[in-house]
Amino acid sequence: MLRIYNSAARRKQEFVPLRPGEVRMYVCGVTVYDYCHLGHARVMVVFDVVRRWLRASGYRVIYVRNITDIDDKIIRRAAETGEPIEALTDRFIRAMHEDVAALGVEPPEHEPRATQYVPQMQAMIARLLDKGLAYRTPGGDVVFSVRRFPGYGRLSGKSLEDLRAGERVEVDPDKEDPLDFVLWKRARPGEPRWPSPWGEGRPGWHIECSAMGCALLGQPFDIHGGGQDLQFPHHENEIAQSEGAHGVPFVNYWMHNGFVQVDKEKMSKSLGNFFTIRDVLKAYDPEVVRFFILRAHYRSPLNYADAQLDDARAALARLYFALRDAPAASAAVDWAEPHALRFKAAMDDDFNTPAAVAELFNLASEIGRGRTALAAQLKGLARILGLLEREPQAFLRAGPAGALADAEIEARVAARAAARAAKNYAEADRIRAELAAAGIVLEDGPGGTRWRRA
Repeated sequence: MLRIYNSAARRKQEFVPLRPGEVRMYVCGVTVYDYCHLGHARVMVVFDVVRRWLRASGYRVIYVRNITDIDDKIIRRAAETGEPIEALTDRFIRAMHEDVAALGVEPPEHEPRATQYVPQMQAMIARLLDKGLAYRTPGGDVVFSVRRFPGYGRLSGKSLEDLRAGERVEVDPDKEDPLDFVLWKRARPGEPRWPSPWGEGRPGWHIECSAMGCALLGQPFDIHGGGQDLQFPHHENEIAQSEGAHGVPFVNYWMHNGFVQVDKEKMSKSLGNFFTIRDVLKAYDPEVVRFFILRAHYRSPLNYADAQLDDARAALARLYFALRDAPAASAAVDWAEPHALRFKAAMDDDFNTPAAVAELFNLASEIGRGRTALAAQLKGLARILGLLEREPQAFLRAGPAGALADAEIEARVAARAAARAAKNYAEADRIRAELAAAGIVLEDGPGGTRWRRA
C-alpha cells in the first residue's frame, strides 16, 4: 500500500484516492521570466516520477502543472529587455519545454497558463468578497483577510502571531493585516490589465493556482505538490482562498520536495548561486542529471557539486555496463520476482527512489554474475524511473559539448589496430595514451576493440 508523507499532517499516511482508480494531481510550475535552474529541474523530475509510479500502480493520473505567465518579475524583465510580455514568456516557455524534455520529463495532461484563467480567478475573488473573506482597499486592490479565515497557518504549523510575510507578500499600508494578501491588483501604468467588477487590473499570484486547480481538477483533489519554499505563503494562501470560496477541503495530500543547495545554501536566482539546466547539460548528459536528482530522497536537501554529478555518471555507467553484454530483453517487469518486490516496497514508502535505485544495482550485480535473464527486470524497473531507456553503447559513448567526436575516436582506434597489426606497439601505446588523456577508455577483446568515455 502506497504511503505518502503529507506535509499538512507531518507524517506518512496511507494513500486513498478520492475516486477509485484515479489520481488528480496539481504541481506548481515555473514563473517564466528566465531559464529554468536545477531547483526547477528537481520539481519537474520528482513529480514526473510520482506520476510514473502512480501509473505503474494502476491509477489513471490527471496531472496539472501550471505556467505563471503574468507576475511582477515578468513585467520587470520585459521592461529590462524591451520586449512585449507575451514574447518574453513564449520564449522562456519554449526553453522550459526543451529543458524538461531533455531530462526525460513527460508532459502533463494539462499545462494551463495563468493568463488563460483570469475569468475563473475573478469568479473566485467575487465569492470571497460575498463571503466577507476579502475586502477592497482604498487604493483599489482586492485583498484576502487571513484573520477572517479560521485555521490559517495549519499547513505551515504556525499561529498567526508566529507567521511573517514571505516572499512576494507586499507591504501595503492599505492592508488590515501585514499577512493579508492581494487577490486583484489595481491597474498600474504600463502593466497588463483586464477589466473586472473592481476596475481594471490583474490577478495576484496566489489566486492563480487555486483557480486553475479547481477549474481542471475540481475540489477537493488528491495531491498538490511543489518545492518546499512554496509551503508558506503560497500554499497556505491557496488553502485559505480555495476553502474560503468553496467551503470544502482543497487538497487531501500535500507533497513538498527539498531544496537544491550549493555549499549548503538554497540555490535560487535571488541569491545568484543558481545553475541553469541548459548550462549544466553542456557538461553532463541529461540522464546523468536525472539520475543525480533521483539518488536523493525527494524530501531531503540535494547538494549540487561537479563531484556529485561525476559520481552519478560513473554509477549510471555501471547499470549500463550490466546491460551492454546481456541479451536483448524486453522491459516487462515480473512483479513476483524478489528484486521487483523490494523495488515496489521502496516506491510505496513515500517514493523512496534511493532505495529503489539500490535495487537496480543489486540487479546489475546479479546480471554481472551471469544471471542475464534479469536484464528485463533491470530495464523494466529503471524505465519506471525514466532511466536506462537508451542503448548501452549510446550512453557509454555520449560526451559533453566539445568532447572528442565519435568519428575521430573511431579513426584513432583504427589507426591503433593498424599499428598493432604492424607490430608497432610503441605507436599503439601512444594512441591509447592519447585517447586516455581525452577521457576515452579502450577495451580489447576477441571481437576487436571497443571504446567508451571514462
